[in-house]
This record gives sequence, C-alpha cells and structure tokens, in this order.
Amino acid sequence: MGIRPALHFLENNLIEKIISEARDLLCNLGITLHNKEVLDVLSGYGATVDQDKFHVLFTNDVIDKALGSAPSSFKLFDVLGNETHDFSGFNSYFTPGTAAIHILDHKTNEIRKPTTADFIDYSKLMSGLNYIASTSTAFIPADVTEKISDSYRLYLSLLYCEKPVVTGAFTIEGFEIMKDLQLAVRGTKEALEAKPLTIFSCCPTSPLKFSDVTSQNVVDCARFGIPVEFISMPLSGFMAPVTLVGSLIQHTAETISGIVISQLTNPGTPVLYGGSPAIFDMRYETTPMGAIETMMLDCAYNEIGKFLGFPTQAYISLSDAKSLDAQAGMESSMGATLAVLSGINNISGPGMLDFESCQSLQKLILDNEVCGMTQRMARGIEPKEDFPSMPLFQELVKEKHLLISKHTRKYIREEHHFSGKIINRANLSRWKEEGSLSLTDRANLEIERLLNDYHPSRLPEDIKKELTLRMEAEARRNGMDKLPE
Repeated sequence: MGIRPALHFLENNLIEKIISEARDLLCNLGITLHNKEVLDVLSGYGATVDQDKFHVLFTNDVIDKALGSAPSSFKLFDVLGNETHDFSGFNSYFTPGTAAIHILDHKTNEIRKPTTADFIDYSKLMSGLNYIASTSTAFIPADVTEKISDSYRLYLSLLYCEKPVVTGAFTIEGFEIMKDLQLAVRGTKEALEAKPLTIFSCCPTSPLKFSDVTSQNVVDCARFGIPVEFISMPLSGFMAPVTLVGSLIQHTAETISGIVISQLTNPGTPVLYGGSPAIFDMRYETTPMGAIETMMLDCAYNEIGKFLGFPTQAYISLSDAKSLDAQAGMESSMGATLAVLSGINNISGPGMLDFESCQSLQKLILDNEVCGMTQRMARGIEPKEDFPSMPLFQELVKEKHLLISKHTRKYIREEHHFSGKIINRANLSRWKEEGSLSLTDRANLEIERLLNDYHPSRLPEDIKKELTLRMEAEARRNGMDKLPE
C-alpha cells in the first residue's frame, strides 16, 4: 500500500524542549490577562494572581489539567447539519482568511473598501468552490457600522452559504448576537454543542498577553461548546525572539495559556492549536505571510500541537502580493503544499493578499484549484490492479494506447486530478483559438459562471427570516435605521 506523504521540521526532543521552556515562562514569568473574571477562575485553581497588575503565574498542575481535558479531535457541520470536517489525524481542510479590510475588485483590479454586495458575491462564490470546505467572515463591509461588523458578516454567511463558518468577535457585546444567530440555525444550545457550526478565532496579544475582549470570547465560546482556534501572532525579531525556535517557544506559551482559559471554563471544549506568526521584515516594516520562515513556523508549531494531542490550524497558503500575479501563485501554492504535507487540519488563507488585509475573488478561484491539487497529493500513491502488470502492458503493446481500456476508465478519476478552467492545459494553437485568455481573464469568467449558477441556501425560510429579524434588531440597537439592500 502507499503512504500519505508527510513533512517534519522538528525532532521530538526539540519539541519537548520547546514545550518545557514555554511552561517555564508561564509558571515563572507569567502572562498579562485583562479580565478579572478569568483571573478569579485561575486563582481558584491555584494560579498566583495579581488582580491589580492583571498578572497571573500558572502552575504545572493547572497546565496539565487543561491539556488533559481538551479533546484530540472534533467535527464540524454545515447549516443543514451535515458533517463537513473531521479534525483528526492529518486530515486537512481549507478555509479563506478572515477579517480583511479591503477587497481586490475583479472588475477594475483596484483595491478598495468592501460593501455588503461584495460579501454576498463572495458567499455565493464560496458555495461553488468544491475544494474549500468552510467559508469565513472574510472581509469587513464598510457600509455598516463597525459595531455590528462581526455579527453582520456571520449573518450574511449563514444566509447565503451552507458551509460552516470560521469567524470571530472583536467585542464582548458582539458575541451575544453571534451566538443567537447560531442558535437560530440549530434550535437549541444542546444541538449547537452536538453539531458545531462555527469556529471562533481568538487572538492573544504578543508578547504573552490576553486582552479583556479575547479572554472573554474564549470563556463565552467555552460556555456554549463553540470551537475556538487560538491565533497567537509572535513576530520574529520584533515582538518575539528573532530565532524560529524562540518564536515557537513564545507561540507555545501563548497558545497553552488560551487552552487553559478554555478548558478551566468548560472542560472538553473543542480547540484548534492555531496561529498566525510571521517574521518581521525590517526593511519594509512588514509581516510577510509569504516568507518561507513564516511558513516554517506554521508547520513547526503544527507539529508541537499534534505532539500535545490537538487538532491544528494555521494562516498559510496566502500571499503578500497586491494582485493575482506570479508572486501570489508562488506564495499561496507553496504554503498550501507545505501545510497539507504537514497535516495542518484547518488551513486558513485562500483568497488573501497584502499581509492578510485584502481578499480577492479572483485569487479564491485560483486557490480553490491549488487546494484540489494538494488534496490529491495527500492521497499519495498506491497500487490499483497494477500487479501483476503483464496483462496491462500486453494490452498496451497490442492496442498502442490505453485511452479506453477498462483499467483507465475505472481509475482515471481517482488517479488524475482534473483542474477547472482557470488552469490552462491547452496547447498553444488551441489557447489562441479560445481567445488567448490570461489567468485573470479566466478567473473573471469563472467568477461570473459561479455567480450565475448559484443556488440559494437550502436553510428553511423561517430560519432565514429569524436570522434577518435578529440582525435587523441588532442594527437598530446600534444606531442603524436598516440594513443595506
């Protein structure tokens, strides 16, 4: 039998040393945590807490208790209740990045502020992209007040796309309506816990800090059994040691501290051991997500997370380019390949440009094909009626080809990945006959095709109405007369 191809950057003894150093930081240097409720909980479990300075020193017992209660896997379900994800082992799934502030307009090729109409087009497009398993609250529409921007994006995602959603709340108040939107879909708290619909991103602040908002989001998600992905973001050479190992130590400490908060609130709450670290490019004062060292950090902390027994996540398979150019293709495809070979479970990044700040529908189309190719790669190579090989080669010698042989017809769809029309595999003359279309030309045609072929979500109409009523009430509560058309 064949094997699943795999990639490793760290030996187990180095992983153990990194974890040991991270635990030492947590127990003897501690973290800043601006949430008195969480500090009280940690104090009750034996941690040393200074309420005035918002500081906590963990204990090894507290850390062990949390690491021992977090589940080693969990599943995710779409709005109709169908299983879409099994976050276990080396299973890899793709999802677009989230919370971009710009969109690359595929009609004008200009980067601009997004609108509700853009988000609806994005959601419709996501419905037709077969190799990207979940949607996300990918960018922030500028035509609604920022007070509802988190819940509004989740609302549109649930209304227009059936896929589960990777999302997050930037305020404590925003969580309540986001939770209620999910309950409107599932019906009850118990049903939502049984079939999680979303993953919430919760981001500690480097170095070694948890804000009031982030720590409260972790607690609120835990109380409703909503899965959380911890997005630690050490910046090597700036807000973290310049060495990759030093940055991994910091990432490990920040992520473990989040897991402790989650598990002491509600043992067994699903978590993803995730992140979005980067090196810091001092020449440009930027955080390049397409840098090879950034990708190495992602793959390496994934190994640490798996060593600890957790499913994993990473912001990888994205680009710092400003358009759908060769750099975008190179950085995204390299990241996707490394991520799948490393077995990262939830791969965040398709569609993203410009240091996680811009989403592109054109790039989503291309990245969907990249995702499909890497998923084929992950299945590896295995024999399929290839032994004994003599009959097959006798047929080849006799017929001069195997185009219509029984063996070819039986296995061609399993063995060969057939890319969509954005990938051009025609010869030169045929390419010219078909219009000499560029990559962006083909992407734009595919965008229009998918938008035209969109079928509305099969979520029951009464639930759609309830979602809208809840969202309209939240908009009015925050000073808006009505939602955008």
